[in-house]
Amino acid sequence: MSPVEHVGLCHLSAPAGGSRRLNGHLARPTGPGPRPGVVVVHEALGVDDVMLRQVQRLARAGYLALMPDLFTQGGVRRCLVPTMRAALSGTGRAYQDIEAARAYLAALPDCTGAVGVIGFCMGGSFALITAGRGGFQAASANYGMLPKDLDALAGACPVVASYGGRDRALQGAAARLRTSLDRLGVVHDVHEYPQAGHSFLNDAEVGPRPLRPLFRVMGMGPDPEAAADAWQRIETFFATHLSTPHTEKAES
Repeated sequence: MSPVEHVGLCHLSAPAGGSRRLNGHLARPTGPGPRPGVVVVHEALGVDDVMLRQVQRLARAGYLALMPDLFTQGGVRRCLVPTMRAALSGTGRAYQDIEAARAYLAALPDCTGAVGVIGFCMGGSFALITAGRGGFQAASANYGMLPKDLDALAGACPVVASYGGRDRALQGAAARLRTSLDRLGVVHDVHEYPQAGHSFLNDAEVGPRPLRPLFRVMGMGPDPEAAADAWQRIETFFATHLSTPHTEKAES
């Protein structure tokens, strides 16, 4: 497993209107660089061992992977609701925090300057919205709610997205996203796995133990078969769209 470093990001987030306290979790690939970077945006339950293993997985795939803890300033109880609102509205300090993580990666000496973003659950919504705002060269949105205004994705970077057919809260989301990206001319790979539910990319159940039986009834939880295929698509997509060094690196 790639070790996870804890880094401070508030020197980049606070001046831009983001969190005054912001921690990040960084995993580096082994071997010589430079490497592309990937900002990892966590689920609504926050940073946990499952999310940290996603960071490590991306490092093993050859990326400098950094997960900003969007709940650093106040914890899950105080931050969850406003952060969820930001994920759906497109406004809020979480966007400055995600940009701070991108800028941190792009400035690392062993980064090519090309940076992608990947999000899970709540983070999938952030990945979609930030895809349309410039800065990132590729985005992976996994079972994230769609932006209210899908036209805001006009001019977005290439998007790879994965949804579960048994995810009751996101029925039809994959088809709507695919149709919109087709219409807008955005390069994409959108797929729905009929047998999978929400959070199917996780390698273990998450959340409070008393609620896990309810989550199972709701179709939430790991699906190894769907996850293996989705990860292959994500890694192939990122390898294609993050392989070229980004010019911002030379300008920074």
